[in-house]
Amino acid sequence: MYVFINGEFLPKEEAKVSVFDHGFLYGDGVFEGIRSYKRLVFKLDEHIERLYKSAHILMLRIPYSKEEMKKIIIETLKKNQLEDAYIRVIVSRGEGDLGLDPRKCKNPQVVIITDKIVLYPEEIYKKGLSIITVPTRRNLTESLNPQIKSLNYLNNILAKIEAVNCGYEEAIMLNHNGFVSECTGDNIFIIRENTLITPPPYASVLRGITAHTVMRLASQVLGLSVQESFFTRYDVYTAEEVFLTGTAAEIVPVVKVDGRVIGEGKPGNNTLRLIEEFRILTTKEGVRY
Repeated sequence: MYVFINGEFLPKEEAKVSVFDHGFLYGDGVFEGIRSYKRLVFKLDEHIERLYKSAHILMLRIPYSKEEMKKIIIETLKKNQLEDAYIRVIVSRGEGDLGLDPRKCKNPQVVIITDKIVLYPEEIYKKGLSIITVPTRRNLTESLNPQIKSLNYLNNILAKIEAVNCGYEEAIMLNHNGFVSECTGDNIFIIRENTLITPPPYASVLRGITAHTVMRLASQVLGLSVQESFFTRYDVYTAEEVFLTGTAAEIVPVVKVDGRVIGEGKPGNNTLRLIEEFRILTTKEGVRY
């Protein structure tokens, strides 16, 4: 495996970053996770756009144009001869001193890793996932806006630890007002009365690229009404269907939340249809390499 670091392709064993990099010291940086399917990079433009928006908010200068970044991603995939891949693009503040001042970091660092990732076994997509709600609340938008996909993921990791300690793979996080926000690594959707509902971005949510694709499929292909609105755990427990979305996870059915069975206790028909339509879309839409 080769890793791209600042203009070089280095073998995995030689891919190193400085311990003085502020991405390592303080989580000062941004990243994106992207998928390719059969040599087709899915939603590359959307992921690059989100990466550059996150960097802009942090006043972090990316030393490549968007078009250059896309070409480097494609080159990395080709270098590693991967057909189906998970792509991690990382931009950190770069090497500085032990202080917080970002002005001490003169050269932002760009790292691109291409590898494989499997979050859930295929059986989960057929039988569904059981999840819980955890005590850790999602970050306030006024503190660290979740729409910034930053290297500081401690909020999510704390929630993940709580889920794992209770024997679950995933968990719902609430916002500071007690409304459902998102999961530790995925967006959440409920379906009731032919309406697909997901929390709005101002509910302390990362605006998901897979989530946006699913909303479009639900409206245009399945004919469902689509809403972005606040809801509570009551709405989750009483929903006809619940599922999660994410770049790595794709679409994951949820059949039990906090011990409450969702719907009939198996993946719903709309969810299964969305999984099918999404997988078809990934074979047709994207940047070929």
